[in-house]
Amino acid sequence: MAWGQKRDLRRGNREFRKEQYDKADISYRKGLLKDSTNVGARYNLANNLYRQGNFDEAAKQMDAIPVDSLEHGSFRSDCLFNRGDIAIAQEDWQTAVDCFIKYLIDNPDDYAAKENYTYARYHLQNQDQNQNGDGSDDKQDQNKDQNQQDQQNQDQQNDNGDQGQNGQQQLQPVELSPQQAQQLLQAIQDKERQTQEKVDEKKAAALKSRQKEKNW
Repeated sequence: MAWGQKRDLRRGNREFRKEQYDKADISYRKGLLKDSTNVGARYNLANNLYRQGNFDEAAKQMDAIPVDSLEHGSFRSDCLFNRGDIAIAQEDWQTAVDCFIKYLIDNPDDYAAKENYTYARYHLQNQDQNQNGDGSDDKQDQNKDQNQQDQQNQDQQNDNGDQGQNGQQQLQPVELSPQQAQQLLQAIQDKERQTQEKVDEKKAAALKSRQKEKNW
């Protein structure tokens, strides 16, 4: 049984290196059928699923590995690094931050892990800020509605005042009210902020590194 499992894993690793991910998937799963407690086979299967873009299933396979009970060493570190990378792909920023913190405790000089941690923490902070800012949205909407109502009242007053003696509409020069000017300025600032955020995200995305390549 053990010999057959090792054969499945070695075959899976060869197929993985050749980027034959569908075949590798079968080989790794055959190995797990022979021994579901083999953490190396599960780790390899998770990496293979990651390469196929199946991040949810990859996360499930990695979560089935009792990482916290593993001895401190290269295998435990690789599990933490790759689980953090999968979490980044899922935009699960909290899990990514937690994994890379644990990884960096054992590997404080790993530059790629520091970059991934910084990237995940950047998005986690933005996520928290957006969630905390939800309470102000209602107030902003109320202010917007009030501004629109005030503008309608002002327009109606202008319409009544612009009527000539013969009841015909008099042409007036087009001018922006203070409220319209403020709204236009706000729209420009919002557009600039969105553009800057996209630039910042692209810069942060450039910091991401790929998973650990070694399979076990």
